[in-house]
Parts: sequence; C-alpha cells; structure tokens
Amino acid sequence: MHTDRNAALELDRQDTLAHLRVSFVLREGLIYLDGNSLGPMQACVRERVHNCLEKEWGQDLIASWNSAGWFLLPQAIGGKIAPLIGAGTYDVVVTDSTSVNLFKVLASAITLRPDRKVIVSERSNFPTDLYIAEGIAEFAERGHTLRLIDSVDELDDAIGDDVAVVMLTHVNYRSGAVHDMKKVTENVHAAGALMVWDLAHSAGALPVDLAAADADFAIGCGYKYLNGGPGAPAFVYVAPRLQKVAVQPLSGWYGHKAPFAFESSYDGAQSIDRFLTGTPPILSLVALDAALDIWNEVSLEDIRSKSKALSTLFIKLVEERCGGFGLTLASPRDAEARGSQASFTHDNAFAIMQALIARDVIGDFRAPDILRFGFTPLYVRFVDVFDAVEHLHDILQSGAWKQEKFNVRGTVT
Repeated sequence: MHTDRNAALELDRQDTLAHLRVSFVLREGLIYLDGNSLGPMQACVRERVHNCLEKEWGQDLIASWNSAGWFLLPQAIGGKIAPLIGAGTYDVVVTDSTSVNLFKVLASAITLRPDRKVIVSERSNFPTDLYIAEGIAEFAERGHTLRLIDSVDELDDAIGDDVAVVMLTHVNYRSGAVHDMKKVTENVHAAGALMVWDLAHSAGALPVDLAAADADFAIGCGYKYLNGGPGAPAFVYVAPRLQKVAVQPLSGWYGHKAPFAFESSYDGAQSIDRFLTGTPPILSLVALDAALDIWNEVSLEDIRSKSKALSTLFIKLVEERCGGFGLTLASPRDAEARGSQASFTHDNAFAIMQALIARDVIGDFRAPDILRFGFTPLYVRFVDVFDAVEHLHDILQSGAWKQEKFNVRGTVT
C-alpha cells in the first residue's frame, strides 16, 4: 500500500517520542538525516556551556575543578554512557578521540597476547580504524601485521593461533549492516584472541550489551547519536576482568593512581581510569554531559523500534517513488540486521546529495557512490521521511542534480 503524507503525519501523532524533537535546535524546514555523522544541538547544551563559560570558567576559574566537578567529568559522563552500551557504571570513561582510544586498546590487546602477531579486521571498516591498526603494527616492531577480511563469514578461517585481536565496527558506517556481537565475540574468544568493538554507529542508536557479549574492549564517539557536538570527546570501555592487567601506552598524569601526588614515575590506576591520559577538554565535556541527560527520558528499546520503522518507511518510499532512476539499496533489507540508517548507491551519488542538501534535506555522501541517510528517533519525524523522498524523486526526475554547482567537490564531502 502506498504511504501518503497524511499517513506519515498520523504516524507522527501516534509517536511516543515525538515530544522530544523540541529539545533540539532545528531550524524550520530542515530535514536532518545526518545525525549518524553529527547530531544537532539541544537547547540545554547551549545553556550548560554558557554557564561553564560565564560562571565556572569566567568567575570561579580554577576552583571549578572541585566546585563544578570538572576533575571527575570523564568518569561521570562515562557512567551516563555505560547503560547505553551495556556496561557497568565504572567500566567506561570519556577521554580523547575515538582514534586515540582505539590506539590505546589495540596496544593493550597485543600486549596481552605477546605471542600472537596478527590484528584482524574488515576491509570495509571505517578507514581510521584500519589506519590506527596499521600504525600499531608498524609501531610495535615485533612482526605484527593487519589481516583484512571481506566479510564476517570469513572470520572463523581468519582467526588462527597467530591472531592477537579482532577489531570490528558493530554497525558498518557505509551500509549500516549490524554484526552479531555476542556470536562474533564468542568465536574470537574460542580462538584465544581478544575482541575490540567500535560503537561509533551503535551508541544511542540501538541496544548494545557489552557485558553480556563478554567484549574485551570497546570505543566510540560522542558526536553522532549521542549529540555531544562536533569533535565531542570519545569513550572507552575495558572489561572489568582486564582493568588491572590491561596496560596502555599513553600513560598521562590523568591515568596515574594518584594524579596529585606528582610522582616522577608512572604508577597507573588499577581501574578504567588507567585509560585516561591528559587534562580533559572541559568545554567539550560539559556539552556532552548536558546532551546525555535526554537519555533519562527514553528507553533504547523505544528508540530502536522507531528507528526500524523510520528506515523501513524510507526504503519502501524510495523504491516506490524513485524506482528506475539507478538507485540500489546498499543496506540490509531486514530491519533487524540494519542500524539506524539506510544507504543507496548511485553513479552520481555525490551530486544528488548536494542537490538534496540545497533543498535542506541533509544526508551525506560516502565514497565512491553511497547516499547515506541517518534516522535519529529523538528528532526525526515520519513526515520528514516522506518529504525527503519526494525531494529525492523530484531531483532524479528533473535531473536537477546535473547542475554544475552540485558536481563541484569541497574539502569535506
């Protein structure tokens, strides 16, 4: 049955999460389907950062390390993220970037498996993950190598007794395909290797249970579905059973067991705090801290249910309205196997996306040919999905994407 705009509006009237949209700063007419790249700002974040600027920093200055709780923000915010990823309150800290945290956990993992020299990952993994793994292998100078597989179906054959660690992104950034975290982790452990999960496209998008999966390490960012702002600090998880034995190489003063003893030799904390490094970026942390408060009002099960409904409707409408224009679904058709996004390929994906953006329909392009659309249930409406597809249909039918201005690539694509 064809879904018309009135049907989409009715779905919005029935949506139990609809009231949360007003929490976000979204200009009139904007259809924002790029929260899987950068989440929008909430009004409470603006207020919290302003207070930090004007009072905590502007007036109280250094006293705010104690009075405003600055010093313990990495642990406090980690505690807020923990239930979103199935972790214990004291098993997550917020610190540095996703890439830096990946460096830490990979270095720790290969140290814990000194007789094994191989890191395994997917060729389709996010490039920075592969770059970091390459860098770790070269930096270690102990004969380490990175072994890439084309599909998780190849994993069992790839993890022999030479593999120290397997590193996978839970939700593929291009296609949105979701790995079976528990099954994969069990297979990796059965082979004697350690498991690292990248949760950049999972945290805040779908239920994750690191503890139930018995994951060893996990990392993820704060600026996508967690809406912490551009370049928001990332998080790192270490399984409780490893926290006293996992050693990471960036042994900064914040990870010392007694930071204010100012000892001349490093003695790392015997907890997740060991994975902290240097003085944290307070303005960025308070923004993320405020952004996370919205999760006190919702459940991940409700988020996931609406996410699947939004992306399923989008795929249905695109195939109904845009069939015959060269689009091919690049995401799993089964909603259970798909993250909170839908991707289509097209030979002219870049120009088509630029034409959409010019109409205030914001998705993104991923090389070489992917149109990627993210569906964040906290603020995306069903009518947004309907209207976005209507714009896409018009752009394809009219050939508007062929205009020269839509085919000029900027520094950021």
